Amino acid sequence: MKTSVIRRRERIDRGIKARAEDVFVLTSWREMLYLAVPRVMPALGFLLLPLILGPYWQKVLLAVAVYGLLAISWDILAQSGIISLGQSLFFGMGAYLAGAMNHYWHLPVAITLPVASLLGGLICTLMLLPVLRLRGIYFSMVTLIIPLMLVRVIEATRLFGGTDGLSGIVPLPSVRLESYLATGMLLVAMFGFQRLLGSDYGLVIRAIRDNDRTVISAGLNIYWFKAQVLLMAGTTGAFAGAFMTHVSMFAGMSGFALDYSILPIAAAVVGGQGSLAGAVLGALILVPLSEILRGAGSLRVVFYSFLMVLFIITWPGGLFQFIQRKYHQSERWVAVER
Repeated sequence: MKTSVIRRRERIDRGIKARAEDVFVLTSWREMLYLAVPRVMPALGFLLLPLILGPYWQKVLLAVAVYGLLAISWDILAQSGIISLGQSLFFGMGAYLAGAMNHYWHLPVAITLPVASLLGGLICTLMLLPVLRLRGIYFSMVTLIIPLMLVRVIEATRLFGGTDGLSGIVPLPSVRLESYLATGMLLVAMFGFQRLLGSDYGLVIRAIRDNDRTVISAGLNIYWFKAQVLLMAGTTGAFAGAFMTHVSMFAGMSGFALDYSILPIAAAVVGGQGSLAGAVLGALILVPLSEILRGAGSLRVVFYSFLMVLFIITWPGGLFQFIQRKYHQSERWVAVER
């Protein structure tokens, strides 16, 4: 009986990982390089881009970093089971605090940025602390409503300049410093929070998201952990707002715009939730794409929405997880007898 030989592709998982995501068994420099490349290349890319981009695209890079920070702050909350629709609350709070400290008290940028970030995160945490026990859509609706309420309060009371806002904010010394400060903080947030969430603390956070009743039965106060995560996310988002205040030299009600709530969520969904790097990748795709489609006028929204739906349908787990899976797998052709 004759047999025919056909060839098919066989998928091979690389046998480097062992036991856990951050525990490896390495036997050669080649394997070390294989693991280092995905971590080193993003850092090198963000360090080199400010040197080769023109003035316009440097501003786009700043927007990528800002929306990336907001997307990371949203992803941190989501990993603890907190779904926020109000990242603009963090952004606007940081923007107004930095603007007020510089406009009224003439404090330098070296003070306004860290103080506005920490104080903005603390204020947002205290504002949301009474509703932290709410679950699901109820907490999300509160985070969506509070920025809209603050806009009306500022408009009615003319607080912080009312509709005119605060102008004449002192800018950062140079465009290059703006670029490296934004991208540097983005890398610190991405790798720092990834390291934190990969520790035992991160296991508790994810356990709260998956089954908070089990964590409560273990004797842990889940609301204390949620408050800590909320403070970290709020501080990250407040830094983005404070930074953009000094870049644009203006602080106004536009800091509470829905764009700062919707686009970070879209970036996290397109890039992939739960990885933090996926949130940055989503911002790196969506922000330049939004600028490229700006010339399409009103059709920009149609193209933008279509591409977003295409991303979600094609890679439902996120683009970063797809790239990560392909990087850790290889394929070869093998002969099969029939």
